Amino acid sequence: MAEQQQAEQRTDEQHAERWRPDVLGDGFEQLSLPLGSDDEGDLVATLVRHRPARRFEWPWERRGAASGCDVLYVHGWSDYFFNRELAAFWSAAGARFFALDLRKYGRSLRPGQTPGFITDLAAYDVDIEAALTAMGHGADAAASARPLVLLGHSTGGLTLSLWAARHPGRAAALVLNSPWLEFQLSRVGREAITPMVAWGARVNPMGPMPNVDLGFYTRSVSKEFDGEWEYDPAWRPERGFTTHPAWLTAILAGHAKVAAGIDVGAPVLTLLSARSTIQAKWDDAMLTTDIVLVVDDIADRVLKLGPEVTVARIDGAMHDVFLSREPPRTAAYAAITRWLRGYRPRS
Repeated sequence: MAEQQQAEQRTDEQHAERWRPDVLGDGFEQLSLPLGSDDEGDLVATLVRHRPARRFEWPWERRGAASGCDVLYVHGWSDYFFNRELAAFWSAAGARFFALDLRKYGRSLRPGQTPGFITDLAAYDVDIEAALTAMGHGADAAASARPLVLLGHSTGGLTLSLWAARHPGRAAALVLNSPWLEFQLSRVGREAITPMVAWGARVNPMGPMPNVDLGFYTRSVSKEFDGEWEYDPAWRPERGFTTHPAWLTAILAGHAKVAAGIDVGAPVLTLLSARSTIQAKWDDAMLTTDIVLVVDDIADRVLKLGPEVTVARIDGAMHDVFLSREPPRTAAYAAITRWLRGYRPRS
């Protein structure tokens, strides 16, 4: 244990000068992680950490459900990390909380880059590895005494699930928040459109695809409309990023891999809304349901992630369960706490 603490201290010292204040304000810092370059310029990922104000704690206060764990959060499509409450929950549960803005998203998006564009989800292995190394969980380091919990939302849940299956033994647990594990048209629809999308990716990989986002999700989340949350609209636009055939091909390939069955090598908790409302006309039900994914299909697909899978259906939750109204958010945090106490992550 002493050697592990010394290794963690060395890691912190190596990055001490590079950590700087984050846009979220007090208690948050960010670290830029160089990733090389592509034809659009330099690539970086950005690691955010939560460092709550220190106070004296009695020994019995240190036994939170995630005591001694490290948590790495990865956002979804057209998104970035901005949820202070989520970080506070994990810190209060005893974990060290980190969040990663992937290349070409949020803090990591540079002028001239195509937001969110990727042609293979496995390319994010570089981003994730850089983040884990900065956290003291690098592949070349000795096994960490701190269990690693991966926390992914939507596309981030798909990305982390595939990463865990390719890197067995690295994660002690996965918590997935409405993971995008299957296409909205179900397996049959996905298999039907895949050849057409693949053809488009060959002919015009960067061609803009029709935007099917009508702005309803922003209306349900943003404080400027009917939601409760403030964020940077440049990093989370009202109708989402433009999609491209090459990007969608990567997503569909990820869905196909999950459908065939993978093993993430750790217990999985998946949080989903109790219902979906997917339609072309606004309805107030969109404030209390998932308007992005067909949650029943996702509940079925998560069973393909491994032998130990738990599904918690949260009544009143939206697509991002942690951006829902307070009652479903409270229920989601309670579900995580119960699950962690039953599946105590160990290194």
